[in-house]
Amino acid sequence: MFLMTGRRTKRSGSRSKRTSEDIVRQLRGLANPKNAEGMARFGINPRNTLGVSVTTLRKMAKGMGRDHELAQELWSTDIHESRMLACLIDDPDVVTERQMDRWVKDFDSWDICDICCNSLFGETRFAWKKALEWSGKNEEFVKRAGFVMMAVLAVHDKEADDKRFVNLLPIIARASDDERNFVRKAVNWSLRQIGKRNLVLNEKAIRAAESIRSRGSRSSRWIATDALRELTSDAARERLSAKARKKV
Repeated sequence: MFLMTGRRTKRSGSRSKRTSEDIVRQLRGLANPKNAEGMARFGINPRNTLGVSVTTLRKMAKGMGRDHELAQELWSTDIHESRMLACLIDDPDVVTERQMDRWVKDFDSWDICDICCNSLFGETRFAWKKALEWSGKNEEFVKRAGFVMMAVLAVHDKEADDKRFVNLLPIIARASDDERNFVRKAVNWSLRQIGKRNLVLNEKAIRAAESIRSRGSRSSRWIATDALRELTSDAARERLSAKARKKV
């Protein structure tokens, strides 16, 4: 279910000559009601959803470059695919905390949450701050965003030391009792990604998962069991051992 998008190369350039109205018109022309119905079955809010594939949106974004102003206009249309495009073309260097807090409150589906955190918010200078802040909120997709941000940082923040991730484990444990599907899956994701960062964090995450499992709630048992299955696997240990050897 998770929508990992990968890092993008830095794209520069002046504002696209295309207007938000042009782009919305194009998106409406690409609308696929059958796809929209299928997306709804996978937990994507059908409201204002046109059914345009993520692959198509990425191709559109690739040709548009970074465009902060256009991204704001696309987000304001309240169309699902326009907002997905906004996440893909906005410039993380000029994104503000105020914008992040405003956009996160508009999240109404796991896919917009994940693509925004992974393609945009996770690249901002506020990523760590918002991961901590949002993980403590109650709103379903705001809280999910906090833990998705942790997962994104575990994968992509190569400069962060282990202590920063160890400090996230108690936060993950506290949230493990949340039974809401989209929250618990993000909590699980963050735990697994921290545990796959290196051998030290693998051991820390395994111990955290064992403690989480003992909490006894249905959600915590699922989170821990699923994470332990991956983190204790031979494949995971071999990969992390090979990674450690390369650093020597």
